[in-house]
Amino acid sequence: MVDIRKKRWPLIGITAVAAVALTGCAGGDQPAGDGGGDGGDAGTLIVYTNSNSDGRGEWITEKAADAGIEIEIVGLGGADLTNRIIAEKNNPVGDVVFGLNNMFFEQLKAEEAITAYEPAWSGEVPADAGDPTDGAYWPLVEQAIVTVYDENRVDSPPATLEELYTDDAFQGRYEVNPALGQATPQLVLASILTENLDESGDLGVSDEGWSLVESYYANGSPAVEGTDLYARITRDEVDYGVLPSSGIEARDAEYSTSTGTIVPEYGVPYVTEQIAQIAGSGNDEQAQEFIDWFGSAEVQGEFAAEFNAMPVNEGAIEQANPAVVELMESMPRQDIDFGFVSENLGAWVEKVTLEYIG
Repeated sequence: MVDIRKKRWPLIGITAVAAVALTGCAGGDQPAGDGGGDGGDAGTLIVYTNSNSDGRGEWITEKAADAGIEIEIVGLGGADLTNRIIAEKNNPVGDVVFGLNNMFFEQLKAEEAITAYEPAWSGEVPADAGDPTDGAYWPLVEQAIVTVYDENRVDSPPATLEELYTDDAFQGRYEVNPALGQATPQLVLASILTENLDESGDLGVSDEGWSLVESYYANGSPAVEGTDLYARITRDEVDYGVLPSSGIEARDAEYSTSTGTIVPEYGVPYVTEQIAQIAGSGNDEQAQEFIDWFGSAEVQGEFAAEFNAMPVNEGAIEQANPAVVELMESMPRQDIDFGFVSENLGAWVEKVTLEYIG
């Protein structure tokens, strides 16, 4: 078996992602609660995240309370959460943010909305998995963002994603999420366009690339708010959809499915969820205590076992589900230039929203 600790980080640099998957990707693109606007008032730490779904937020809140740390989770989609933190930077409401990928954290760092802090567990994670330059954010878990289907229902899946998006036989049979304020839909878009870059093309993308994106949105079945992809699969509404890898085991157990994946030759996008202290909140000691606690090998190991996550902390990997470790080893990484993506994503999202989603 390949040692995952030796192969996990070759493509992740300062501006690389993480799983879109965040799952945040880890299935955490949820409508926001109200942070209350009082920061850490009354000793409660305000924790922003896009990775609070599927019971994660409740689990973290309860475990933190057991450790003597009172927190309030406020959840938003990745892009919306990033924009909120930037908008609040002169009067911060949140104290800590976790779950966003490197690309979003680079935006927060550029806006000086987060502040560097070296966690007690910094020596237990690969140096290049987070922000090796300034130490502004640190890695927690990683995920692959994959196109899935139920092998019990699908005998002949398409050979490529391009076939899925363009062949009439699959029209309306795959779920597409047009909510481009969320991290995972943005990562899917970036993944498609990365394979179709052209310096002379519109916004650095070839005509073929934009045509493929148009087909992707036009031929897909829009996600239904509040309805799980696998519920739609078992009701025969769709056959395919995108899911962070950490969600596969739980879905198969709940829906009695046997998940298959469509893995392109060029690989799948990965997302690494990070954590950082929000600048200027005034709760430095509490924020750092939470970061030290949550990113520790003990807590990340428990989290991995509970939610089928793939921890970055080397001391937590042994507690991860072996099936998850094997899955992550089997998924080749797509080579994405996230520096280029970060520079162009805003314009890409605007074009897609105006021309292909409406």
